[in-house]
Amino acid sequence: MAGGTESRHGMWSNRWLFVLAAAGSAVGLGNIWKFPYIVGENGGGAFVILYLVCIALVGVPIMMAEVIIGREGRQSPINTMRHLIKQHHRSPAWTLIGWSGVVAGFLILSYYVVIAGWALFYIMQMGSGALEGVSAAEADHLFSDFLADPWQLIFWQTLFMAMTVFIISRGVIGGLETAVRWFMPALFLLMVVLLGYAMTLDGWSEGVNFMFRFDFSSITPDAVLAAMGQAFFTLSLGMGAIMAYGAYVPSSASIFSTVTIIALLDTLVAIAAGLVIFPIVFTNGLETAQGPGLMFVTVPLAFGQMPFGALFGTIFFLLVSFAAITSAISIGEPALAYVVEEYNAKRSRVAITLGAISWVLGLGTVFSFNYWAEVEILGQPTFFDFATFVTDKVLLPLGGMFIALFAGWALPGTVVGSQLGLKEGPMGIIWKLICGVLAPAAVLVVFLASLFG
Repeated sequence: MAGGTESRHGMWSNRWLFVLAAAGSAVGLGNIWKFPYIVGENGGGAFVILYLVCIALVGVPIMMAEVIIGREGRQSPINTMRHLIKQHHRSPAWTLIGWSGVVAGFLILSYYVVIAGWALFYIMQMGSGALEGVSAAEADHLFSDFLADPWQLIFWQTLFMAMTVFIISRGVIGGLETAVRWFMPALFLLMVVLLGYAMTLDGWSEGVNFMFRFDFSSITPDAVLAAMGQAFFTLSLGMGAIMAYGAYVPSSASIFSTVTIIALLDTLVAIAAGLVIFPIVFTNGLETAQGPGLMFVTVPLAFGQMPFGALFGTIFFLLVSFAAITSAISIGEPALAYVVEEYNAKRSRVAITLGAISWVLGLGTVFSFNYWAEVEILGQPTFFDFATFVTDKVLLPLGGMFIALFAGWALPGTVVGSQLGLKEGPMGIIWKLICGVLAPAAVLVVFLASLFG
């Protein structure tokens, strides 16, 4: 029912399950390696403060805008935008917000499950003791050999995709809600266990210093851009996931307090990940490499050198896998919801079909690390680089920017006021300034800098 009190797909049982689901969408692979690294490179604690300001002024307003739009429309992002455009007599061009989110999410899912499959592989490697006592060269060789073997990558890609399809095929209550009920508490518990372990290590104080030293001289224009970019990307904005999840939020839930809690949880997990990773790295005298090298070479090497490393290394990659699966199911939801609505199709069949198409598309990412490693796609070194460029640097920032503009200016003030519980007056003006001007302007700066900088 368009614009009704409930979505045809179902509703979260309560707002805390939406908090867990949206936090699960936000907490992903980037939290585990990217956030800790950019904190250390950009002033430590000074950067954390800057990042929190950007979360408050960029991330939270745009996330609120997505939830407002989703809860007002109660459908998939595409049909939500169609409904609101028709209801409030706005330009049909705004529908591109829904299409952009669905396309971006579908493309992201295709390569996300490939990378997430690597974590499953390392659960097996750590649990079997294969990494105990390995040298740096051996750890690097293991990862390189793994990437060079497309059949191994396809196996773990398929397994992770099958898990994702199984969960989203079961619907909001039986699938998404049940998954976050188990995975998110397990993720928090594993993080606490690993934090306790990290605190016993010789490198704990050095790791804490790396994360929280207040070096304000490191705050450069590039650091500001990094903070704004991370504040936007970390909350899964612009890909339709939060809008789709917002459609299932009970009308009684406070959007402002709920989104604020989600942002805090996401930030706490990212900081905790740094406090787990860097004491381990410093204890073993290793380099803090960025990206896949940190998660899949340096960290496994560190665990391999430590007492009980196999046990805690297995727990670490379980944590990574739980973070990845809660993100993957949210990424797949917008496209699935649209097809179910448009063709009145059975959810399980749509999930399997879309999963299969995304799996095939994901082979481009698999082959980017072996067979197609030298194949350029429209100026990008590999298919994987092309896919991440289109999503991270084009579709997501543009989608997030126009979501903020739509909620700030195209939606009537009465609708926004009703959703947020705001009355006409200063708070409404502040909302327009932050959501309609400041947040989209910040995203535009990040978009232009990443595209041309």
